[in-house]
Amino acid sequence: MTARTGGNGGSGERDKAAPPPLPEPLRVPVADSHTHLDMQSTSVEEALAKAAAVGVTTVVQVGCDVNGSRWAADTAAAHPAVLATVALHPNEAPRIVHGDLEGWSRQGAREPGGTAALEEALAEIDRLAALPQVRGVGETGLDRFRTGPEGMAAQELSFRRHIDIAERHGKALVIHDREAHDDVLRVLDEEGAPDTVVFHCYSGDAEMAKICAEHGYLMSFAGNVTFKNAQPLRDALAVVPLDLLLVETDAPFLTPAPYRGRPNAPYLIPVTLRAMAEVKGVDEDTLAAAVSANTARVFGR
Repeated sequence: MTARTGGNGGSGERDKAAPPPLPEPLRVPVADSHTHLDMQSTSVEEALAKAAAVGVTTVVQVGCDVNGSRWAADTAAAHPAVLATVALHPNEAPRIVHGDLEGWSRQGAREPGGTAALEEALAEIDRLAALPQVRGVGETGLDRFRTGPEGMAAQELSFRRHIDIAERHGKALVIHDREAHDDVLRVLDEEGAPDTVVFHCYSGDAEMAKICAEHGYLMSFAGNVTFKNAQPLRDALAVVPLDLLLVETDAPFLTPAPYRGRPNAPYLIPVTLRAMAEVKGVDEDTLAAAVSANTARVFGR
């Protein structure tokens, strides 16, 4: 949405809406392990070209509903630099069952469909997960921030189904965990986690990071690790082993400092990666090589 401007504040408003400049290119190419090209204002081709110009040579396009998952699979089939994941976002499942319960969807309000509609949607995610260009199942998981108690049964049912889909197809499980750390870990333990689990936009503390590391779960960090109030997140990053780290944009969300509030895109990965390297006490080439190898191990090349 374009901000309306006027008076003396017009230039400042335009600057805030403008895309940030391209950062200095990385010397070691990396991947954006989690992005939403379908929510960004540029074409896929432009987004990929700008990313490649700064050393971000692969992006993982993440599905959040049936239509978005189809789009992710189609886009990955058409662009070698794109890999896909498919899923129903945790807040999508209660919407399908109950209707416009949480007010979360790119597609607007929806009439209740019941459990049968949820199972139909999950069947389509299962079908898409079998495609070769689809490398992960997610983002799935639990979200206590936008979904109240009345929607949690549908959300947890969906999460358990996604775990099964990922395991049967041998694909990575990409987890959205918002204010639900204990329950996410509980469900993974009860269902039996797939071989590869990624906590997208990791939001836990250092103690949870140690638990995830003990289980071999990967943790992906986004631009919010650069925010001034994110010291607990940096403390968590500090204890994550290099072989369990990924980097992402979650674009168009979570634009890293100093560009917070402006549009995010895969080409801003170097900003976040350099901040992560500082927290880890390693040079950027070392961290880039590690996250590149980890992304290839999780999603393939």
